[in-house]
Amino acid sequence: MQDKSRFSLTKFRAGLMATAIAAGVAGFTLGGGNISPVTQSYADAVKVEAPATFSFANVVDAVSPAVVSVRVEAKLEVASAEEQFDLDRDGRRFFEEFFRRSPRGEPNRGPRGKRFGASQGSGFFVSDDGYVVTNNHVVENGSKFTIVSNDGSEYDAKLIGTDPRTDLAVLKVEADQEFTYVEFGDDRPRVGEWVVAVGNPFGLGGTVTAGIVSAHGREIGASRYEDFVQIDAAVNKGNSGGPTFNLSGEVIGVNTAIFSPSGGNVGIAFAIPAALADEIVTDLIEDGSVTRGWLGVQIQPMTSEIGESLGLDLKQGTIITAIEEGSPAETSGLRSGDVISQVEGKPIKGPKELARVIAGFEPNSQVKLNIWRNAEEQTIAVELGTLQRVSNGVAGDDSSKPLRLGKLGIALEKTENGLVVAGVKPGSPAARKGLQVGDVIKGINGNPIDSATELQDQLKSARQEGRKSALLQIERQDRAIFIPVPIRRG
Repeated sequence: MQDKSRFSLTKFRAGLMATAIAAGVAGFTLGGGNISPVTQSYADAVKVEAPATFSFANVVDAVSPAVVSVRVEAKLEVASAEEQFDLDRDGRRFFEEFFRRSPRGEPNRGPRGKRFGASQGSGFFVSDDGYVVTNNHVVENGSKFTIVSNDGSEYDAKLIGTDPRTDLAVLKVEADQEFTYVEFGDDRPRVGEWVVAVGNPFGLGGTVTAGIVSAHGREIGASRYEDFVQIDAAVNKGNSGGPTFNLSGEVIGVNTAIFSPSGGNVGIAFAIPAALADEIVTDLIEDGSVTRGWLGVQIQPMTSEIGESLGLDLKQGTIITAIEEGSPAETSGLRSGDVISQVEGKPIKGPKELARVIAGFEPNSQVKLNIWRNAEEQTIAVELGTLQRVSNGVAGDDSSKPLRLGKLGIALEKTENGLVVAGVKPGSPAARKGLQVGDVIKGINGNPIDSATELQDQLKSARQEGRKSALLQIERQDRAIFIPVPIRRG
């Protein structure tokens, strides 16, 4: 009985303590036999004021009617497996041009063995009366052009002009209506700014992707006039020729190339900057072609070693390796070994920048060059000549044949010094064998040549003899080298 009382008292005390603990947890405490409330203090939780909803919808709504699909019908040659832009067999990275063929990637075959292809790219109106900007490689070799607007309307278009050196082209729609159009932006976008790419990838219709500007002044080895804007928006095959916009609806670039080791988008795309595109497009609309200033020099980059050997503390600039006979450079007194550091007060970082700057002047312009000669700086005035035009392929323009060898993948310029390589198609046989922009082709298979026609004739002869390759004699930076290139049949 006594044991039961002791057990009951212990049980009662334990229960009372448990009640007190529970009450304390609930915000009360036991004191003086009474239960009283206690107010506890806590710091405020972190709060973030949500910004107004961010959206690209207003930009897209405004610009989409101006963005179009460009369909091109053309006679095509079926490329060999080695000429396809899929994988670089040497493991080297290369820059891939956009999709040129049908959505399945194969050319369509016409009757009686004729081969026809339908390629599809993007473009955009730059005037209310129907001028459309796209890429040269979208319309190249085209015989019929169709513009498809975002509402599905289709219009026939004619080719006004192309500029292979910058990969730009202009088409014209003749229709009794006004079109919604967009304008090129005046301000260069800052790295990190939002941009919106609108185009027609894979023939799906109007598609929008967004990203930021990653860099300016990118060079990818496709031509001598490169100054690309790099963006990280998902730009795919078929976006070629389409615009990239800032958030004000201004075109900041024309999408032209992607970096793609496997053929898919990896978030690195390149666009022709608006300032350059605006200048070229204006010339094409007004004249059907582009005229460029010509200096007449062969050049190579400056290095610290070259600077040291010349007694110069220069790490950038362009050194002249050769002067073309009868050129503006020769007339003005420029010499081999001169280092060009500025043009009209603008610092020159390297050969491609010099080529772009000189080409930006009108022929017959008076230009002041800052040069270094014998470790002393001088100023030389030059009256620029006219860079030889390359035919734009417009129907009826037979002034000259396009200096382009499609199977090798190179574009050529005829100069006083010989045939100069003006462009190398990424992934082409020429690119894989190491041909570079600026190389001068002096001969083939031991035979001297000085025209594209002679080069084509020699390749044809070698093909008929059953040869699998031809040996090109190249002059590069005052050095003679030999490069074997494969010969394609038929």
